[in-house]
Amino acid sequence: MRLSVSWIKYLKNRRGKKILSQALRMFRFHSIPFSILLRNMFDALEPHKAKFTFPMVASVAAKDPGLTREILSRGHEVAVHGFKHLNYSYLTEQQQDDDIEKALDAFRAISIPVYGFRAPYNTYAEDTPKLVEKHGFLWDIGIGYNPKHREGSSPFRVKIDNHDSSFVCIPLNRWSDDLMIDIQGFSSHQIAETLRRVIRRASEKHGVVMFDLHPIRIGQPQYVDALKHVVEYGTELNGWFPTVNEAVNYWSEHGSWKDDASFCCLLTGDIDNFSFFDYLQRLF
Repeated sequence: MRLSVSWIKYLKNRRGKKILSQALRMFRFHSIPFSILLRNMFDALEPHKAKFTFPMVASVAAKDPGLTREILSRGHEVAVHGFKHLNYSYLTEQQQDDDIEKALDAFRAISIPVYGFRAPYNTYAEDTPKLVEKHGFLWDIGIGYNPKHREGSSPFRVKIDNHDSSFVCIPLNRWSDDLMIDIQGFSSHQIAETLRRVIRRASEKHGVVMFDLHPIRIGQPQYVDALKHVVEYGTELNGWFPTVNEAVNYWSEHGSWKDDASFCCLLTGDIDNFSFFDYLQRLF
């Protein structure tokens, strides 16, 4: 299977006739250097000591190790998002295994520690969880996007061959920024209002909530204020905004949130490309 097949099938199924408009949107978004988008986000997060977890395509991370390391130097975290941005539901088990192994090798080569996994497109084949366990990941943050897990408020494990997975999963909220911006056309104010409502419900349940907010979108000048307002609101509600690894380790040991936080909010965002050229390379 050519590397382009899973991407084209995904775009056709998800975007339909809007493929061209989506490409034009991504072209505009990539007109701002990725380093600036990240720094916009860091500036919004750091006054409240909020952290972000970035599932990264390893082949993209390896193209600019310095920018990848800057994420770590600012106290944030990187996770595995495949070696190429492939839809695993169209791949064989061996193809998935090879892609994960290549990703881990690439991160080791640039000395980037990784503890968790999210499949591209949050799409998993039946055998993907077994591979997540095989490769020793401590947590997965894409399985929780499945509708049967999405509305949960606690970390959980999945069944693999009649045993509980060794890795922990987190429910992933449906309100991603690609849904809000690309599909619904939300403004920054509408994004903030939507996420604040979700955070308020999480606070009432004393649970965990996780968002998928891609830097290529939420780091844009016209949207980054939404991130700032969400973190400010969550802090007012005594929420905790750690990296996923920090949250999973603390929850696994204590069964609660650090410093008696009323809830845990995990801010995650996939990095699939650093440039529009990277985006186009999915076709080849």
